[in-house]
Amino acid sequence: MFLHRFKPLFCAFIFLLCWISLPSLAQLKIEIFGGGSARIPIAIVPFSDESRLPQGITSVIGADLQRTGLFKLVDTAGASPHVPADVVFPDWVNRGANALVIGRTVVLPGGQVEIQFRLMDVAKKTQLAGLGITVPAAQLRSAAHRIADVIYEALTGDVGVFSTRIAYVLKQGSKYALQVADADGFNAQSIIEYSEPIISPAWSPDGSQIAYVSFENKKPIVYVQTLATRERRAVASFKGSNSAPAWSPDGRRLAVVLTNQGGSQIFLINADGSGLQRLSRSSGIDTEPNFSPDGRYILFTSDRGGSPQVYRMAVGSSENSNAERMTFEGNYNVSPDYSQNGKSFTFIHRNNNQFNVAVQEIGSRQVQILTNSKLDESPSFAPNGKMILYATELNGHGILSAVSSDGQTKQHLSVQSGDIREPAWGPLPKWK
Repeated sequence: MFLHRFKPLFCAFIFLLCWISLPSLAQLKIEIFGGGSARIPIAIVPFSDESRLPQGITSVIGADLQRTGLFKLVDTAGASPHVPADVVFPDWVNRGANALVIGRTVVLPGGQVEIQFRLMDVAKKTQLAGLGITVPAAQLRSAAHRIADVIYEALTGDVGVFSTRIAYVLKQGSKYALQVADADGFNAQSIIEYSEPIISPAWSPDGSQIAYVSFENKKPIVYVQTLATRERRAVASFKGSNSAPAWSPDGRRLAVVLTNQGGSQIFLINADGSGLQRLSRSSGIDTEPNFSPDGRYILFTSDRGGSPQVYRMAVGSSENSNAERMTFEGNYNVSPDYSQNGKSFTFIHRNNNQFNVAVQEIGSRQVQILTNSKLDESPSFAPNGKMILYATELNGHGILSAVSSDGQTKQHLSVQSGDIREPAWGPLPKWK
């Protein structure tokens, strides 16, 4: 397990001493704990002819909604409406459903599948939302995630994130792999593998590229890789250490941490590796930059005040020796990540010798500790701000977990053996 000490926090080699093997492309298993006290009862009827498809649709929709802790699935046994005319609303009132999902599927020539679904308000006997899409059979899971997103938004008013992806790092034998998977852990694929450590993946704002740090040349170098083509380029390969990449909201620049001018300091660099500009200047270690959603500020971790704390500085055209300290509770607060609305940030807070995921409101500076595990790391907000993905330890192994931003719902994303680290939650898909 990684050690939570401030100096090693910025020495990436020490972070990676204790990884053990993980099967390549292993499926993440999700376990859900807790949930909201007022969950929405929803019935999801299997779509017509769904049993003929190579991949179920309604089971994926139900699993997506259930993971949020906001929904309770109502038993649909003995009922099979597929269009509004088939719905007997009093029956669903008696079953305790507030919302009803119905739909149909049609297999078309060429391996395409047409899907139509409707979300019905049981009490008002009206349609709340609907969608008709045609997809290749290989993309049925993606279609189910998209439908779940529509349902989630219609019933909660917040954007759904079931169609997003996550990135993380795993190790198999002597190899480190950067993997990308759907938000529910399915369809995991390695985008790059090396016998040297890979750390700090960061999604570009449009989701087409990932920046990361690789030690393949026996020193940390920042690369940017295009997912569709797997083409990559080194964008920060200066003397000394190059680490902690973070994308600007417009995708044109990266904040990186370099030691080429002495000490770990934050620099800006264009996404093509040009235009290096120093941003921070302090006698301490400045690292883990994270842009605000509007691109005006950067949160970062620094020990300039004697202990590792979260600071904020403006993104200007000149070096910045001044920064506003943001965290004051305790003597160890690191790894900040802005929420999508810029009003709060998540970070790791040391609490009674435990390292926990916390959230702090920027305006009030009110802090809420969300987890009670011992060694949490690398928190990453979902793009709707409702969940936080992070790394932790369970039964002696590193796993990924997620917690709702109010701390009510928790998930473990685990595998049968091995450690998995360095999570990053990707952006919303382009169609949103």
